[in-house]
Amino acid sequence: MVVNGAASGQSPRRIRSRLRHAASYLRHDRRRSLPQGRRTPPVPGPTRLTAPEPSRATRTFHPMTGHRTFAALAFAAVVGAAIVGPARAEDKVYAKVDGQPITESEVATMTASLAQQLASLPEDARRRAVVDRLVDLRLIVGAANKAGLDKSDSFKARMDQIRSQLLVGEFVKVKVEAAVTPEMIKARYDKDAAAYTPPEELHARHILVKTKEEAQAIIVDLDKGGDFAKIAEEKSQDPGSAKQGGDLGFFGPGDMVPEFDKAAGALAVGAITKEPVQTQFGFHVIKLEEKRKQPLPALDQVQDQVRQAVVGELFTSKLDELKKASKIEIDEAAIKAK
Repeated sequence: MVVNGAASGQSPRRIRSRLRHAASYLRHDRRRSLPQGRRTPPVPGPTRLTAPEPSRATRTFHPMTGHRTFAALAFAAVVGAAIVGPARAEDKVYAKVDGQPITESEVATMTASLAQQLASLPEDARRRAVVDRLVDLRLIVGAANKAGLDKSDSFKARMDQIRSQLLVGEFVKVKVEAAVTPEMIKARYDKDAAAYTPPEELHARHILVKTKEEAQAIIVDLDKGGDFAKIAEEKSQDPGSAKQGGDLGFFGPGDMVPEFDKAAGALAVGAITKEPVQTQFGFHVIKLEEKRKQPLPALDQVQDQVRQAVVGELFTSKLDELKKASKIEIDEAAIKAK
């Protein structure tokens, strides 16, 4: 038995793979601006937020040129037509090619299929870009039909592949996703939460300086009763935490670079490192404020992730049922033969 294609962009193998990471949603998401000392490369000066580099698909889409973009649009048009079906009677007509209309529903379907690539364009520009390409597609499809290209064996094989992809997606939508209930989601969350051992988190402050001598002098000041937060505000070179008195908040195992992680973990609550801790960022003086077990996120915070895990589990179950009910013959020798 061979299952071709993907469901909503996810292959059956990828859906099943969710089970291997089923409880990963119970760990808090720590993606935020990290201070010096965490597992990020050193950045000179204040941290700046920059827009990510556009994906290859985005770059090839704008300014609407290139064969890769056109191929993507052509595929979206085929899939879109299969999903939307005939144009609705009340559809607004945006253009005509040899008398054949390009309708609002067609444009909307392709726009949705290319949401990521079109995201940077204003709404009217998105609509016009899609209309222009649908016109181009109509012209090329017409020429291909006249040439009989749709009759070739390779074309028919590719259409069968697209049909398989759509059917897998429809199976997951109708037979799997629609069967997931709130009770199933709650039961899965409770099961994972009961089996999950939350890691210990540390809450620490630090003062980052360039030299070991500076750090040693700060430790001497602290031993004499100096205020850690005040000294951090005045002397720390970490722009992410200095204004907060060196406060790093809570962090878990592996969030910090190894040297920092080890030194902070060895401290008693309220204690300060007796020697400077050297990392790739400089020299740190660390104070441990408190320890705790990482709190579990509430169900409403991770409901989408839990639902994905349930969908993956249910998909695997239904696939196993299909395998048991079918006669599957695999020629291992043929597979291994060169």
